[in-house]
Amino acid sequence: MDSEEAAVLLDELEGVSSELQAVEIQLQELLERQQELIDRKRLLKKKIQRLSEQSEAGTSAGDRDTAETWNNQDFPWSQALRDALRNSFQLENFRSLQLETINATMAGKDVFLIMPTGGGKSLCYQLPAVCSTGFTLVICPLVSLMEDQLMVLERLGVSATSLNASSSKEHVKWVHNEMINKKSQLKLIYVTPEKIAKSKLFMSRLEKAYQAGLLCRIAVDEVHCCSQWGHDFRPDYKALGILKRQFPNAPLIGLTATATSHVLKDAQKILCVQKSLTFTASFNRPNLFYEVRLKPSNSKDFIEDIVQLINSRYKGKSGIIYCFSQKDSEQVTISLQKLGIRAGTYHANMEPRDKTKVHTKWTANQMQIVVATVAFGMGIDKPDVRFVIHHSMSKSMENYYQESGRAGRDDGRADCILYYGFGDIFRISSMVVMENVGQQKLYEMVKYCQDLNKCRRVLIAQHFDEVWDSAKCNKMCDNCSHNKDCEQVDITKYCRDIMKILEQANQMDEKLTPLKLIDSWMGKGASKLRVALVQPPKLPRDEIERVIAHLLLQQVVREDFSFTAYATISYIKKGPKADLLKNEKYTISVHMKSRKSGAAKVKSPELSPNKSMSKISGPFNKKGERKRTNGDKVSVAKKTKISNDDSIVID
Repeated sequence: MDSEEAAVLLDELEGVSSELQAVEIQLQELLERQQELIDRKRLLKKKIQRLSEQSEAGTSAGDRDTAETWNNQDFPWSQALRDALRNSFQLENFRSLQLETINATMAGKDVFLIMPTGGGKSLCYQLPAVCSTGFTLVICPLVSLMEDQLMVLERLGVSATSLNASSSKEHVKWVHNEMINKKSQLKLIYVTPEKIAKSKLFMSRLEKAYQAGLLCRIAVDEVHCCSQWGHDFRPDYKALGILKRQFPNAPLIGLTATATSHVLKDAQKILCVQKSLTFTASFNRPNLFYEVRLKPSNSKDFIEDIVQLINSRYKGKSGIIYCFSQKDSEQVTISLQKLGIRAGTYHANMEPRDKTKVHTKWTANQMQIVVATVAFGMGIDKPDVRFVIHHSMSKSMENYYQESGRAGRDDGRADCILYYGFGDIFRISSMVVMENVGQQKLYEMVKYCQDLNKCRRVLIAQHFDEVWDSAKCNKMCDNCSHNKDCEQVDITKYCRDIMKILEQANQMDEKLTPLKLIDSWMGKGASKLRVALVQPPKLPRDEIERVIAHLLLQQVVREDFSFTAYATISYIKKGPKADLLKNEKYTISVHMKSRKSGAAKVKSPELSPNKSMSKISGPFNKKGERKRTNGDKVSVAKKTKISNDDSIVID
């Protein structure tokens, strides 16, 4: 065979093989998308069927013994409920689904309630406890949650207590005696799941109370913690199945703000609940304004941006700032205090008395802001929180929904502002890489932050399997407040340039951190990592970071991790869908801020203009214009602690 002809045929064969591989990947991608659409179609059909059945029969799908069946006040206990609601809890009316849930649990039914943060879940077991003989056992995942509820109950004059690791022997003895005392006024006992799993003495007391008819109800708060698919999975929650097995006639009520249908079914199985009623409220909090801001790279600029917000928009108003690490929370607190802001730190490693002091001062408005980690968590119930700021994004949509939901519990307008920084992706990823579906949940959060186009409420609704019409947002999120000032941009050429850089690094057996990849692409850093044929992109730094984050979400690139004794280091490598770029017809696009439309102006209702994530936030002058600072050039290195080899290290 002629050597030239053979070479031509071999080239053609290689081209066909390459295109075939690209087609196979595209087919796989289409099959995955097909399955997503099938699942979504099934979900929508279910919801349509449920709505139809509710309309025709006043009940929800799958169980004729729900919703409207329990939405009345002619039960034997109804008068007692009305009296206790008014006299003990100083309330006149029930919120959505509260009455239904309370009636069902008073009738001895096992109930699961999914209700937004701030919707009033606690009342659904506290009010029945006051109106029942004996006591209600409440399982809580966090001591801070117990303390918050006990402070409220104490003010209301409802007898309640808790047992935890810091309880004195005298207190434990008193509680154990009250549990089997028929004349006891104690109505609620709060414990952690560890108490159920590890204290045989406490379980024996519960057995005696149950036999005496004094264990009237079991409430499992934050019930999503049972499931390993839940965002706050707690191993000791898996031991709670013993409660229903040992006390089958004590009705159980499980409560959460953040459980998908899959998580809820898993929790019901773990708790050994055979048949239950499930009430689900809409996720939507119409009084909350959702906004994502691009995180200033310079920490000084960042603090100035936050202080400017507090001193103008939130002057004298109560708020929470959530930080990724304990170190961050301490540093932010010190910076705020130096600038005259009344702020306090709250994290897991503080002494219990110091945490209680901060919590109490904040609740009494003696302190304006709590700067906290997720330890200041579930169940924090201060009604007049006007803003929740996330110093870094949460590690999951469930976490973010719950944390941001601590704003505006009095139904007044409140802001949920999330600062999104490229470096935080890898900082958090290095922490959750060993968690079950930890990275998947983080990338869902990144997708939320990256989206410049869709209504924030639509994005949240999709995550929680709810259908939502963006028209109902009423411009209560940054994307709906924009005048559609973003456009679809073809980034295929940039993607191919990045592939060339990664391929060369792989051939040289070099590992590229996100920072090194960006430096190489911009023609900076080590010369050996640069590729001669790759021209630096004519894009601002934030858009360069946006491109790489988009490729990560699209699986064109992926993270690879190196584990050392001191740190978990994230590197960027070619992803499973990288070969799609070998097909010349394949394109990748991403929404970016339109340069034709000029600066976007996002307005939170009744509040001053601010900057969206499509433009870097920063310090402002008296006219509300952004000052020029050295921090205008985003540098990921300033957002994270960097080791000698330029790798991202977790504090």
